Amino acid sequence: MKKYIVVGMVIMTLMCAKRKTVKVEAPMEELPKPPEEVKEEVPERPPLVLETIHFDFDKYDIRPGDAEILKRNAEILKAYPEVNVIIEGHTCDIGTEEYNMGLGERRAKSARDYLVKLGIDPNRLSIISYGETRLIDPNNKPINRRAEFKVKE
Repeated sequence: MKKYIVVGMVIMTLMCAKRKTVKVEAPMEELPKPPEEVKEEVPERPPLVLETIHFDFDKYDIRPGDAEILKRNAEILKAYPEVNVIIEGHTCDIGTEEYNMGLGERRAKSARDYLVKLGIDPNRLSIISYGETRLIDPNNKPINRRAEFKVKE
């Protein structure tokens, strides 16, 4: 019986003995990095500035240099699909008021048709003629023969 008591005491001692714990540091798993915020590249829009075109005396056809201006205007309008434009036709003060109103309208229509040909929706473009009523400079006839592009508010 002594034997059992000794064996029991040994077992109890082993069970109650302070265990030395060894801390084993395992290599830390590399945590996946959070995905970087993906910023959507939004192309910067050009400024909404539409250039004026000019016409020869008593004409409403688009000249080559003015065709280039209209191409630039069309690119700007494509960048701003929500914008509508009024094309204003103007003349110098040579001729009758009635004739100049008609010529101003033909100039505005000519500019509109060219923009439509370049891909601008015609529903975004309206025209008006001011004829000779809004001269920039009465002493400079060529500067008054123009079509201006105004953003519709």
